[in-house]
Amino acid sequence: MTIAPPTRLESVLHHPAVAADCVEKLALYGWLIGNWQTEVTTHDMDGNSHQGKGEICAGWILEGRAIQDVWLIPRYEDRASEASVLPVSGNWYGTTIRAFDAKIGAWRIYWIDPGTDYFRQQIGRQVGNDIVQLGEIESGRQLKWSFTKITPESFRWLSEASFDSGSNWRLFVEVLARRVS
Repeated sequence: MTIAPPTRLESVLHHPAVAADCVEKLALYGWLIGNWQTEVTTHDMDGNSHQGKGEICAGWILEGRAIQDVWLIPRYEDRASEASVLPVSGNWYGTTIRAFDAKIGAWRIYWIDPGTDYFRQQIGRQVGNDIVQLGEIESGRQLKWSFTKITPESFRWLSEASFDSGSNWRLFVEVLARRVS
């Protein structure tokens, strides 16, 4: 079996490594590069929890100056047989573009999930040992996505919303990820 060389699209879009002149400033999210299996728990407004499985694939793009990841719930191989939609979050097949903006000293985050018409823009920064991404939704409610408990082999991701301008946060989605490659 021969492996075909990368197409023009693959060679222009994907990149094998971080750009040499960006290693330090792109390290905040650099650990995310690779493939992850996830356990997902959603929490509805009535206090009920729901479980599902997913996966994340992340890599360098744009000459190693940005990161793109794809988040899937359910996992890719389970999508055809998955009859039910995970309550609260729905099923995801979306992508995030993460790029460092030197003018603001933070990351610009763009989440795109055209299957669910869910699109978000956030600003990401390191807060202690965590990464916190903040943005707003259409209602003006604040949205916070956080990476916590980050190790080379695992992390925890949280999706929270505030109904009172950030004084209190309510957890809606928790993702526990384990590296597979």
